[in-house]
Amino acid sequence: MKKSSAQKVEAPSQLIGARIKELGDWRGKTLSRLRALIKQAEPEVVEEWKWRKPSHPGVPVWSHQGPICTGETYKSVVKLTFFKGASLKDPSGLFNSSLEGNTRRAIDFHEDDEIDEKAFATLIRAAVSLNESSSR
Repeated sequence: MKKSSAQKVEAPSQLIGARIKELGDWRGKTLSRLRALIKQAEPEVVEEWKWRKPSHPGVPVWSHQGPICTGETYKSVVKLTFFKGASLKDPSGLFNSSLEGNTRRAIDFHEDDEIDEKAFATLIRAAVSLNESSSR
């Protein structure tokens, strides 16, 4: 049975790319850069697109043996929420949002923020290691 074009399912990577293009401003550039850094830090990362419903287009999720983080965009911020952020060491102090939660932690990136790429890659690798140790 062939699917009609209306039923065509796009790959998560295509949906993320389309979202970046659709934003067309600093948020798209920031999300694109963060995506590249995540893939660089963990080449085996899996891109997913979750929580899609009629009132909401969905959210990019990066996973490796469990979810690592989501990438949401708002009017004045690109927010990466780490699923197990409260369990991660953050010596560089990247987490600056959702600090009161017992499980998650987030990083809010604003328009002119510099990304500490080395610290960010370290945080991604720590999240992957935590997932790997939890899945054994």
